[in-house]
Amino acid sequence: MSDPIYAIGDIHGQLPKLQEVLARIEKDGGADAKVVFLGDYTDRGAYSREVLDLLQSGQAEGRNWICLRGNHDQMCAMFLEEYPRNDARLLLGYHWLHPRIGGIETLKSYGVDVDEGARVYQVHARAKAAVPQAHIDFLQTLKPYHQDGELLFVHAGIKPGVTLAQQDPDDMIWIREAFLDDPRPHPWLVVHGHTHVCTPEHHGNRINLDTGAGYDHDLTAAVFEGRNCWILGPNGRSPLAAT
Repeated sequence: MSDPIYAIGDIHGQLPKLQEVLARIEKDGGADAKVVFLGDYTDRGAYSREVLDLLQSGQAEGRNWICLRGNHDQMCAMFLEEYPRNDARLLLGYHWLHPRIGGIETLKSYGVDVDEGARVYQVHARAKAAVPQAHIDFLQTLKPYHQDGELLFVHAGIKPGVTLAQQDPDDMIWIREAFLDDPRPHPWLVVHGHTHVCTPEHHGNRINLDTGAGYDHDLTAAVFEGRNCWILGPNGRSPLAAT
């Protein structure tokens, strides 16, 4: 039997929910449990700064934590570059500070309010002054995926039929239909988030753990032993079977 590995879906600044699922993981697997975070640590929730602090401090303490890049983390990092950029995968008219994206809430967690009528350069200057360089470095160095035996952990998914080495990193954080609608088996069981669902879903070739924490729904943690998966609830493990 392989050692268990844990995964946590999209967090979106929901610190209390994250603390709760981490406590469940520690109860199930101990303080040294291997945990993969599937990305989207920032935006929408009220505690993006605190979430990044927790993840960084955990890694600094030697926790076996693997942090993957989500599209929201990339949008945040791009805005915080020396000259702010917008992600080309966004719909026309959208940007990180669009009300539907969540960057406004992220900056608020750093004490930066985005006033109506403000110019991008003004908000950018205030953001650069408020966000610690350590957080910017963390966002810029997140991993695009983590492969562990028969499991592949990635934020959004992969392009079917393309080798891991040839995958586009932007597909890994943005892809939807081309991945979600393909029922064919992949070389691994793909564990992902990005597309929120009401409850965790096991489709045989992939497992979706994004249950909408960014919209104040549940944050999901799962445990894997090989391809076997359980959801970690308040009362412990519940098996997640393919449907």
